[in-house]
Amino acid sequence: MKKTKEQPDSAACGCGVEETSDKKAAGVDPQIKTSNLKRLRRIEGQIRGIQKMVEEDRYCADIMIQVSAAQEALRTVGRELMRNHLSHCALQAISKGSPEEARAMHDELIELIYKHSR
Repeated sequence: MKKTKEQPDSAACGCGVEETSDKKAAGVDPQIKTSNLKRLRRIEGQIRGIQKMVEEDRYCADIMIQVSAAQEALRTVGRELMRNHLSHCALQAISKGSPEEARAMHDELIELIYKHSR
């Protein structure tokens, strides 16, 4: 398997990376996971509803309100994932990892913050 920037040899966060799989989270709170999955299923329903509204030529402003609601719900999932990443993966890499792992985590967090804040 060819190594790329997106597929490093080991995860910056200290999460387990097996040769045959992608990165895995170092720790996931089961309640947060359940909550995120419920929210994502609800978002999936919202998206189907928006699609139906477009198909039925519903009023544009009503569709836009639903799009905004779906976007906010996705942002909420993103915030929960960021919180989990910071409290498990990042904390582990920074406190227990080598200086190189800590620097890699720092760089990863900066990238995540820039991408997530758009």
